[in-house]
Amino acid sequence: MRKTTKRLYLIPVLSKALDILELLQLENQQISLEAIYRKTKISKTTVYRILKTFVHRGYVSQSQDGLYRHVSRPRKVRFGFGSQSTEMPFSNAVTASLKLAAAASGVDLVILDNSYHGPTAIKNAEQFVEKGVDLIIEFQVEQSVAPIIADKIAAANIPLIAVDIPHPHATYFGVDNYRAGVEAGEALAAHAAHKWSGRADWVLGLDLAEAGQLVQSRITGVFEGVRESIPELPVECFVRIDGRGMREHSRKLVAGFLQRHSKDKHILIGAATDTSALGALDAVRELKRERHVAIVGQDCIPEAEDEIRKPSSPFIGSVSHEANSYGERLIHLGLSLLRGQTAAPYNYVSHRLVTRENLPPE
Repeated sequence: MRKTTKRLYLIPVLSKALDILELLQLENQQISLEAIYRKTKISKTTVYRILKTFVHRGYVSQSQDGLYRHVSRPRKVRFGFGSQSTEMPFSNAVTASLKLAAAASGVDLVILDNSYHGPTAIKNAEQFVEKGVDLIIEFQVEQSVAPIIADKIAAANIPLIAVDIPHPHATYFGVDNYRAGVEAGEALAAHAAHKWSGRADWVLGLDLAEAGQLVQSRITGVFEGVRESIPELPVECFVRIDGRGMREHSRKLVAGFLQRHSKDKHILIGAATDTSALGALDAVRELKRERHVAIVGQDCIPEAEDEIRKPSSPFIGSVSHEANSYGERLIHLGLSLLRGQTAAPYNYVSHRLVTRENLPPE
């Protein structure tokens, strides 16, 4: 009769890591990498990498003289994240970045979708409080509900980080809205100088009024960036329209504006978001006004990049808020707040103007 052996589905490197951790627990004192290598007979390179991983995740401490020791492992830290909306590409990019950073840092992340809706954001904040999370990262668009959300979170004594929209009691994290707007305005003015001999009939700002004054300063910056280059433009040429950061709403508003000004051929549009900017682009194309309009957005989402690459597109640029960098910085900021470290009230992300000239080829 043929003898059968039970197959063991083991992961060799995990077994080695557990051997090292059990040794550190048994020793219960500081020990050198060399000693761990001698006692376990595991490759020194593998020992080094496993130890560095344990230190990064908080299972092992390393002294200044390079000795290692097992440390008591507290429960995992839990962050609550209220995402802006799963229907918004920039919001999804921020969420993806945060998930990766949380996993790398050993932070449990509870995610709820604010759905671009103030009442939903309030309910989500209440859920975070009920779940007893250690810190909340709030990314919601309505300035009017920010005090309600912040008050509920402050009453529970939970630290709060507000992304892009300031909240009372919160540490702000996001773009320097005014400076990002100025750079968008300068790009629009440069286009007018190059293509239209410095002429502009209208400067249209697609605003996001419900987000409050800080986000509205993106359009303030756009107007100032244009004025610096075309100072002779009269104030009545600058028009704010509340696009609400939404594509279809912005399309309708821009279509109406273009129809009312059918004879004007030099129209600059700065949008508070790329989603609004793409709505403006839809209107421009429907009315076949591509040669009469130049558009610059904010966020640099993939669809905006695709448009910027097209030589004939009136979508000439976008200010990237570097969404991929949000996650690591938010996790670091959150952990610092939980350790009681002092944080700046405003924590700005890097931003950069993306145009046809500096976009890498596909």
